[in-house]
This record gives sequence, structure tokens and C-alpha cells, in this order.
Amino acid sequence: MSVLPGPEEKAASVRAMFDRIAPRYDRVNRLMTFSADQRWRRELVERLAVGPGDRVLDLACGTGDFAEHCRGRAAQTVGLDFSRGMLVAAGERTPGLGLWVQGDALRLPFADGSFSVAVSGFALRNFTAIEPVLQELGRVIQPGGRIGLLEVDRPRNAVIRFGHSFYFDRMVPRIGGWIGRDPAYRYLPQSAVYLPAEQDMVRMLMAAGFRRIQKRRPMLGAIQAITAVRA
Repeated sequence: MSVLPGPEEKAASVRAMFDRIAPRYDRVNRLMTFSADQRWRRELVERLAVGPGDRVLDLACGTGDFAEHCRGRAAQTVGLDFSRGMLVAAGERTPGLGLWVQGDALRLPFADGSFSVAVSGFALRNFTAIEPVLQELGRVIQPGGRIGLLEVDRPRNAVIRFGHSFYFDRMVPRIGGWIGRDPAYRYLPQSAVYLPAEQDMVRMLMAAGFRRIQKRRPMLGAIQAITAVRA
């Protein structure tokens, strides 16, 4: 049974959902990915060569995983999320570190060229529209700046795809329900339908002013890690 909200309800539904699951979000994520989600973030930050002098936007920051990795490389970070519950959890996790802003990814409250890097983890499918978000990233990233996007994907190999589908579509909702105690974990696998095809994603990134677009496929293709450079 589908638990995906209608287009007119998606923003409010997603915000309320993440507000609810924020206190248990990290614990469930680590369990469902066997802590591999942290490795994927760390590898993407390394690919982007984040370091001193960078000002990083962690878009849809959740509890601040990406921001923490970037601060560990001496970069300044700003985390933005639609969910106040997630921002509260981020502030509690790293008291006094980082700047946390509640806002809408479709209308970022930052000046043009404010950041040298932007990262986002497993958030594209939660936006009400992806192309305007990429346009906003193109606006706030300075020329020569970099972006890194982590998301779920479907493996190309049929055998691996079958195993992935069994785990992601059937086991993840059950694990999330047992540990997270929330129907949100039925939404998360189903929400992959919101993701664009690879060629459409490339087209949208180029239209937003990005070039040198590269995609890697960790976890045998079950994850996509996209990098691009602002022209």
C-alpha cells in the first residue's frame, strides 16, 4: 500500500515526518546501513577535497552528519533543513558547533555565491521538486565551487537488484517500524520513485550551471554519489 503524500501535501507531510523521527534518526540509519552511510559521506567529502577556506552548505542537513565530516576537515559549515526537529537534534549532537538554519531548499535564504561547496545526503526524493533545488544550488555556489549529492539508486545487475529490492523495499520498513516505531520507514523506500532518471539528472544539473558531472555507485549500485563543479 502506498504511503506517498499527494503533491499538495508533500511539504507539510515530509516536515512533520522528520520532526517525529528526529530523536531516533541516527540510530535507525546506522542499523539499516550497517553504518556504511557514514563511510559514503566521508568518501564524498574527500572526493570534493573539502578543506580549510571552504564554506560548506549541508543542504537538508538532518542531524548534521555531512557538516560534522566537513568541520573535521577544518571547513566552515552551515546546515539547513526544513525540519525543526532535525535541527534541534543536530544542535544537541554537536553543541556550540556549526550554524543551523531552518529553511526551504526551493528558496534558500543565502546570497548568490555564498558557498564554495554544498553537500546533501538522501534528500532529493523528499523535495517537492528537484530542478528548482538544483537551480538554487547553482545560485548560491560560487563559480568553481563543488557539490556532492548522495542518494539511493537501483543496481543495474538483475541479481543484485533483486536482493537490494528485497532488503530496501521489504526489510527496511520492518526494521524502521521495529526500531523507529513510525510509519515513516514505509515512506522512505517508496519515495525513490521521485528520483529522476540519470540522463534527466544530468540535464537538470547542466541547466543549473554545473559541469564535470560524475557519478559513482557504492554498495554495488544501490547508492549514487554525484559530484559536479559550478561553471
